[in-house]
Amino acid sequence: MSKKLTFEQSLTELESVVERLEQGDMQLEESLELFERGVSLIRDCRSRLTSAERKIEELTESMNGDLEAVEMDVDSLRE
Repeated sequence: MSKKLTFEQSLTELESVVERLEQGDMQLEESLELFERGVSLIRDCRSRLTSAERKIEELTESMNGDLEAVEMDVDSLRE
């Protein structure tokens, strides 16, 4: 059974997948397998980021020290 990758490992592997696909020197079947792996990695990273965003929202402190949920501007994080 394979060990689950960390977020950073998934992101590094995704970058490698993209680089290999951009080279375009693979057979169709290999390209499709690599593309599927990339999609899987994207879904995993997105899920982890969404989870982290929720935790941040739950733990953001208000000015008076009370914990409160604060909406995050996800688009600003992507820039």
